[in-house]
Amino acid sequence: MRREALTDTFDTDVLIAGAGPTGLTLACDLARRGVGCRIVERGGRGFPGTRGAGIQPRTREIFEDLGVLDAVHAVGGTYPLIMRWDGETQLGTFDIMERHAPTPDRPYGETWMLPQWRTVEILTTRLEQLGAQVEFSSELTTLTQDTDAVTATVRRPGGGEDLIRARYLVAADGGRSAVRKSLDVGFDGAMLDSPPMLIGDAMIDGLSRDHWNVWPTAPGGMVSLSPVKGAESFYFLVHFATPGAQPDADRDARPDTLQHLLRRRTKHDLTIREVRWSSVLSPRAAMADRFRLSRVFLAGDAAHTHSPTGGQGLNTSVQDAYNLGWKLGAVLRHGAPPTLLDSYDGERRKVAADVLERTTRILGEDRKDTDTGFSRRGSDTHQLDLGYRDSPLTEERREALADDALHAGDRAPDAPCADREGSPVRLFDVFRGPHFTVLTFGDSPVPQLPEEAEGTVHAYRVRDATADPRTADLIDSAGHAQRAYADTGLFLVRPDGYTALATHDPAEVTAYLSWQYADASTAPGH
Repeated sequence: MRREALTDTFDTDVLIAGAGPTGLTLACDLARRGVGCRIVERGGRGFPGTRGAGIQPRTREIFEDLGVLDAVHAVGGTYPLIMRWDGETQLGTFDIMERHAPTPDRPYGETWMLPQWRTVEILTTRLEQLGAQVEFSSELTTLTQDTDAVTATVRRPGGGEDLIRARYLVAADGGRSAVRKSLDVGFDGAMLDSPPMLIGDAMIDGLSRDHWNVWPTAPGGMVSLSPVKGAESFYFLVHFATPGAQPDADRDARPDTLQHLLRRRTKHDLTIREVRWSSVLSPRAAMADRFRLSRVFLAGDAAHTHSPTGGQGLNTSVQDAYNLGWKLGAVLRHGAPPTLLDSYDGERRKVAADVLERTTRILGEDRKDTDTGFSRRGSDTHQLDLGYRDSPLTEERREALADDALHAGDRAPDAPCADREGSPVRLFDVFRGPHFTVLTFGDSPVPQLPEEAEGTVHAYRVRDATADPRTADLIDSAGHAQRAYADTGLFLVRPDGYTALATHDPAEVTAYLSWQYADASTAPGH
């Protein structure tokens, strides 16, 4: 029997610490599921920094599901070509990005550029549309756990303190996470082989915005000046490669000092009108020993920090939130066994470890590529091929599959179809929302859905153009859906867009769904 969010004796079901992209993605996902949540942020509204500017294709798909992709597309843009310079001499352009035209199964083929502050602004607006809001200038300072809940102390503007009691706490409070430290969770890692960097956003005159401008062999270390899509500023990155040299943001990012530094390094007559934000970056790779400790979850930079190379950190963090959101919703609103939440650590720690290895490798390749300053980013950075084949939540019941065939645990592909009336509809359209989706292909019978699953599972019969429309919910007239999935079979798609189950037996779909509303012994993997 479906149950409502359990807020009778609690201030909220889920308390989120940190209102960056991770916390906001999770808050939006929980809000649309009707899960009570509060999100506190120690800073004020409107952090100005670019940082995490690369929105990968998989994240664009997530943002489409959350209803923010149109806003993202309205203010961002594709990455420009890199123009290599030697002083005032142009050395030619270089494309750092691997770009693909949209395909039926992968509608977004390249990285989208959007400064992180814009992403945060868009997600904050979306959260407000969903009826929730960020509690700014509110810092979580202490927490305790018992068998039923987490009790957190939150310091408010002016110094007052509140106690918030929540069933679960999600720490999305960054690489220096106070929550992680208070729990004494290990955060093992190492500084990476790269010189320290001065980074930030500045209003710069005297340089074209048509290209991402890079001086790979500038005296004292590489200089990168990239026009920011969705803003009027340039994102600057300045290596301090001379042995012993250490940047100081307070000193070196003052407009006059930065102007002198860039003129000397680039030989261009640049004018710095304003520095909007600056910081010193010494790349580090680290990952928490665990992503869950009882009723507390670590997500985003609180769980893993990356080299910024390859544009993976923000995107991996958004996927953390997307993975956790549907599981919290299933437990808190629909009676799923709490053991479902154990899969968050198992699924996301493996992905984070793989991404850390990738970003560290890319940083090493960048260091070797002295001609351009940056190595080429392949399609493996798009995060479309990440999945959960080894997860205990994944059941692949078919046999003799090719390695490159769609397996349970893989991302569920998109495909253009039509409804019974002939109107265009994509598979992503039917996936959109907080529900599971069942797709049946060919002559596979439609599974019997558990009574308790009403409204939380949507089922569609996918047939080709020769089928009687009365026997189909989706007409795959061009065959794209059948090629992406299979000529026959049944696929259960999780709310986060990954295939949970692939089978030919409809009874296995019914059994898989039934565990959500029963005891933990019936769950996949038991």
